[in-house]
Amino acid sequence: MEKATGTTATGTATASDREILLALFETALAAALPEGKFKDRLPAPPDAAKGGRTIVIGAGKASARMARAFEEEWGRPCEGLIVTRYGHGCETKHIEIVEAAHPVPDQAGLDAARRILELARSAGPDDLVVCLMSGGASSLLTLPAEGLTLADKQALNSALLKSGAPIGVMNRVRKSMSAIKGGRLAAAIAPARAVTYLISDVPGDDPAAIGSGPTIPEASDPEAVLGLMRTWGIEITDKLEQVIRANTVSGDAIPGQEVHMIATPLMALTAAEEKAKTLGLTPLILGDAIEGEAREAGNVFAGIARSASEHGLPAAAPCVLLSGGETTVTVRGKGRGGRSVEFLLALAIALKGREGVSAISCDTDGVDGTEDNAGAWFDAALLADAAARGLKPDDYLANNDGYSFFSALDRLVMTGPTLTNVNDFRAILVR
Repeated sequence: MEKATGTTATGTATASDREILLALFETALAAALPEGKFKDRLPAPPDAAKGGRTIVIGAGKASARMARAFEEEWGRPCEGLIVTRYGHGCETKHIEIVEAAHPVPDQAGLDAARRILELARSAGPDDLVVCLMSGGASSLLTLPAEGLTLADKQALNSALLKSGAPIGVMNRVRKSMSAIKGGRLAAAIAPARAVTYLISDVPGDDPAAIGSGPTIPEASDPEAVLGLMRTWGIEITDKLEQVIRANTVSGDAIPGQEVHMIATPLMALTAAEEKAKTLGLTPLILGDAIEGEAREAGNVFAGIARSASEHGLPAAAPCVLLSGGETTVTVRGKGRGGRSVEFLLALAIALKGREGVSAISCDTDGVDGTEDNAGAWFDAALLADAAARGLKPDDYLANNDGYSFFSALDRLVMTGPTLTNVNDFRAILVR
């Protein structure tokens, strides 16, 4: 992982604060990687005497690395296809890796989804199908329901991303218009055995929500979906409504299928918690499922940090406040920036340069929104440094331009694609 750059000679924060924040983030990332997570979780292999195949399919920002880790642990012949985000692929021995667009799907993702569905349908009763799913699969595994085109799905995804709707709402809407999500892939696999391995990027770790649950049967509810779309201001055309009402499934469980969760936000936070103890800090996990507007969450967390600094509550300094989950950004401006820098900028503004408080906020996939940074960090000198350069933090926040603000102050965290994804990691250090 590439280190964050930039140092400061002013304020009470020192370079060691930055190093501590980065060490906590790196520890959280390591806990979310798929290597070693398949041990003692492998299914019985198919009967080679009967011609049984091992077919590996999947999607998501972590799916290529999951495929490589599975191959290493499996140690037997296998075949299959994985679709991941551009730049998130890796070398595998047997499983084909295809890259496609995220968060707005493209033709490459559509073609890969068709091929994955064909592989699923080709599985017979003597075959084993291994499904590897992680965050990002909703966009990458795009196969529109009958009556919709790729352009329709692209427009829908763009509208959802700008709406400020939480990830659970976005995925539920996506399922309603998909030929492969919401358990439809599981139905195509039957009667073959299927084992799904998941890396969770959703608050609550609901298997049906991860990647919109391609192998997790879920009953359709058109009225509920249409209601959610109205609530979040998503235009409902006559065509969309007709497809939602027609594209229904029962949600009945499918025999011979099992699910394993191999990495979650809480696992990453727990690892960071243990690391903090070795650094002489009192760690406090505030939650692994924080949702809501990123800037509003920043204001709330600023209040908690002030309380810790002034009153030793909910933890006394030196301490670190850890949290995960997935906030959202309702886009009103034209700036650059994802939810991590939006949260961090709002937090910094609310703290007003409080001495002894520093923080980091990053997305564990290494990509904050659609930018090339994982997130950013700050210390007590941030606002003074900004003022010295003529930067007005409130203006950047109003324009949803956290990336440009932290870039100008040399405080971005650049990791490149991490090939995992357990969503946001936040740490507030109080000394």
